[in-house]
Amino acid sequence: MNHPDATSRDLLERCTQASLALLKRNLTPHGILAASPTDAAVARRYTRIFGRDAAICVMAMCGSGVPDLEAGALNSLDALAAQQAANGQIPKYVDPEGEDADFWYLGCIDATLWWLIAVDHVRRLGRVADARWEREVALALQWLLAQEHQHFRLLQQNEASDWADIMPRSGYVLYTNALWFDVKRRYALEHAETTQHHANHLFNPFTRDLPQYHRARLLQHYARRGRRDPGLYLSFVNLAVVGDEGDVFGNVLAIQSGLADAAMAERILDTIGAARASEPWPLRVVLHPLSRQHHLWRAYMGRHQQNHMHQYHNGGIWPFVGGFWVMALARA
Repeated sequence: MNHPDATSRDLLERCTQASLALLKRNLTPHGILAASPTDAAVARRYTRIFGRDAAICVMAMCGSGVPDLEAGALNSLDALAAQQAANGQIPKYVDPEGEDADFWYLGCIDATLWWLIAVDHVRRLGRVADARWEREVALALQWLLAQEHQHFRLLQQNEASDWADIMPRSGYVLYTNALWFDVKRRYALEHAETTQHHANHLFNPFTRDLPQYHRARLLQHYARRGRRDPGLYLSFVNLAVVGDEGDVFGNVLAIQSGLADAAMAERILDTIGAARASEPWPLRVVLHPLSRQHHLWRAYMGRHQQNHMHQYHNGGIWPFVGGFWVMALARA
């Protein structure tokens, strides 16, 4: 990896300070808000502690050396744990005052995954004892294991029930299972190798070797039929349809989590680079956005006029995903 020159180091330092300042502005005594409290953010309920957003912020706040942010990281995890469902699910978001918890329309599977990753992060940094959130962690893992296919060892989910919550991904979803593999390794859960094996056969059905499990072979056949190898993992696979829109975030997380081996990681980076997804700024989250004429288009994607082609989850630019892109490049 090339070392940045003086100009780049200065820019990185200014970006770091701006990021820390934004985190401080969005911090409440109960945790980190998903958005600064503007009228628009309040109207759309973004002034909440989101499971996913807060957990990602926690991994920056914890270890920042800024006392308020260090404390805010733990408060964020506490706020989410306090509103955990009885079955173990972490909410999509919670009210900062602890008066409300939301679980989206068809669930929000990745909030639980990100919360577990963030908990492990603060434990590894020695900010809390391993026994902190012990009961909540056990419940969260139990809930996730209940969503796991007992042969594929992959999580199954409803449509539009993860980060890309107005995209038609369902069944076995790459993004979710990259996080699941990460959680399995962090918490030393069983069958991590099986999760990795089936993920690499289902989401990359163009591999030459065939899985032994007959249902896996059939799904793999359906997934690759009539398609060319895109140089990426498919975004999702189910019995009816697959996602070949080019899910950039899911593929980047597959590298970060170790789900992709070195050869596949290189192919992913080459494909995203060739598509110039980081231009003009990093990073477009879909390489081939879905049009209204696409067979995967859903009416809910047009809600609020925000998820048309090259917008929002449908190919918009997300700077925080750009951060994961840079980390993937550094890892490679």
